[in-house]
Order: sequence, then structure tokens, then C-alpha cells
Amino acid sequence: MAPFRAASPGFREPARRLPLRWGGYETRLAGGLILIVTGAVHLQAANAEVNFPLFTGALAQVIGWWILPAGGWRRVLATGPALIQSYAMLAGPQWMWSLVVPYLCWLLVRHRPLLAYVTVLPVVAYGIVAAAVFGPYSGMPLALAAGAAVLAVSAAGARGIAAIKRKSQVTPVESGTE
Repeated sequence: MAPFRAASPGFREPARRLPLRWGGYETRLAGGLILIVTGAVHLQAANAEVNFPLFTGALAQVIGWWILPAGGWRRVLATGPALIQSYAMLAGPQWMWSLVVPYLCWLLVRHRPLLAYVTVLPVVAYGIVAAAVFGPYSGMPLALAAGAAVLAVSAAGARGIAAIKRKSQVTPVESGTE
């Protein structure tokens, strides 16, 4: 998280300002993100003979969304659509466009401003391209890896927009200059 702080001095994540009832901000952010991602990937390991990952992957995702540092209603609201999207991805790379659902949930949970939602466009574009490029389900691991990269870059862009927007809203008294 430190590189992000250095890249946008003076910007403080909106969720960081929330009073947490338990745990630390960084621990909950990292733990939640790890559980969401590994849960989604684990769920993709399910097939007709092996159903256990459907349960364990879903459980990891739900716990991951619930422990992220954010307003409680945001975490609860994000859980359902993101989980349904993970199950939809079992159909293969032609459903990569649906990555827009957990990405929108991520923007909501991270308290991103409305302007940051423009970063959804690369995720949608990737989904359209992935359906054509990765073809059958055998291309799913590579499609997921490329999708993760697109999500990470888009999320960084949304954070940058939030930092710029916040900086433009800071008054001289708030920033310490007059």
C-alpha cells in the first residue's frame, strides 16, 4: 500500500477514515482482497465431478467481502452480485465481460467517486475481446490472469481519479496553505 501513498501525497482513502470495530485497515484490506480473489479462482476449479470448490470458494468470497474496510451496507450489497458473477464465470471465457460486476462492487466498497466509474470501460472492453480470443473453457486460466491484470490497472486508475478529485476539493485551510 505504501507505493500508492507516495504516488498521491495528501490523499487518504475514504474507507481509512471509517472507525473500525476490529482489526487494522491494511490487514482487513489485504485479507479481504486475498479471500475474494482466491475464492473466485477456487470456485472456477469446480466441475461435474468435483463440487466442493463451489462451497469453499463461495465461502471465502463472502468472508472476503465482509471483512473489507468499508461502510457495512456497501460490503453486504457487494457480496451477492459478486458471488453470482463467480458462478456465471463457470461457463468459460465468453463470460469474461461479467468481470464488470465485481469491479463495480469493488468501486462501491472502496468509496470511489462517480467519475471513477469511467474505469469500467476497459473491463467491459476486455470482456468482449476475451470472449473472441480465449475461446473454449481450456483458455480460462489465461483469460482469468489477463482479466486480473485489467482489473488491477482499472482499479489503480479509479484510485488515481479519486485522489485527483479529492485534491481538487481540498480547501486552502484544509491543506495547510493560505
